[in-house]
Order: sequence, then structure tokens, then C-alpha cells
Amino acid sequence: MKNRVITLLSILAIATAQVSCKSDTKKTEATEAEPVAVSEVTAVKYKIDTTNSVIEWKGFKPTGTHNGTVKIDMGVLTTEDGTLTSGTVVIDMNSITALDVEGDQKTNLEAHLKGTVKGKEGDFFNVTEFPSAGFEVTDVSTDEAGKHVLSGNLSLKGIKKNVSFPVVITTTGNELTLVSEPFTIDRTQWGINYGSKSVFDNLGDKFINDGMELKISVKATK
Repeated sequence: MKNRVITLLSILAIATAQVSCKSDTKKTEATEAEPVAVSEVTAVKYKIDTTNSVIEWKGFKPTGTHNGTVKIDMGVLTTEDGTLTSGTVVIDMNSITALDVEGDQKTNLEAHLKGTVKGKEGDFFNVTEFPSAGFEVTDVSTDEAGKHVLSGNLSLKGIKKNVSFPVVITTTGNELTLVSEPFTIDRTQWGINYGSKSVFDNLGDKFINDGMELKISVKATK
């Protein structure tokens, strides 16, 4: 009987450890869109400096990784008593750039990501139909480690889902900076299905991971 109790406790300990490991991953679960946060009249507005703000992306497949950037077209963030309370961002999907390749390979990859390759129109982000993406702040909270967690509605290809991720927010004088930790979204939740083995069968090793990593860096001024 004693041995059975020890064995059961061991199994529970292992299971608990496995759950803890999973919770430490940086994958962000997308949920249904939520009401957008609204600031008071007394809120301070910061206009995003688009020349010094960027979204970095990484895509993964069995044969390697691609990475690049997407530009922010415009946006405003607002604070109350120095705390971020609301904001909207417009993302220029035509600005998708690949940084790890050059020449024709770079041109072809960027065209494929934009969905403008002849015969493959509409692949990936389909910028002809959806030239802009967006992000709307819905909440800013603090996690158990004391980190700020930004929640917002991310719109891609006409689909809006709520995501949350850790950020560092700093206000100095007339400037606000916001830098996220790298986080991963499941692109198929926004209908970006090309090369997904969870959507298509018989892809072999020609698939592209559903997980797409993002990192957001924003500078804004009053």
C-alpha cells in the first residue's frame, strides 16, 4: 500500500511539472474580440512615431526560419496618470519585408507573403483585399511577476481576435515607449492557412508552422 501511495504521488508530481512547463511557453491564445478600452477626457494622447516603430515577425518550417518586419501606418496611445489605458494602431500590410534573404529570393518571398504571386493570389496575407491590419487596446493588467500584460483585438484578413502578451511601457517627458516580449500566435485563427498541416493533408515536410512569432516596438510622442 505504501508503495502505491508513493507511486501515485510521483505521477501527480510529474503531471504538475508538465503543466507548469506548458504554461511557461510564449504562445498566445487568441479569443473572441472584446470591447475596446475607452479613455477619460483627461487622458494624455501620444501619437505613434511610425519611423521609429516596427513589428518584427518570424515564420518557421522544417527547412529553416524566415524573419522580417511590418511597418505601422498610424496610431494613437492614451494614458491616465502615466498608465496606458487605450489605443488604436493601423498596420501597413503592404510593407511586409523579409530580412533573411536577398535578391530574387527576397522579392519572391515578399510577393508570396503579400499574396500577389500570379496563380497564387490571396495566399498568406492577401494584401490586395486586406491592405491594412489593426490592433485595438482592450485592457492593460499586471501579472503575478509584476509585468504589464497588454490585451487587444488583433485584426488580420478581416478577422478580429483578442490576444494578450507581456510588454514594457516607459514614459519619459513627452515620449512613450512600448516594447513587447516575443509572443506567438496561431496564424490559422485569422484564416492564414497556406502550408498549414493542421488545415491541409499530405503536405509531408513541405508545411509551414502555424505558430508565427511577433515582437512589437513602439515609440510615441505627445
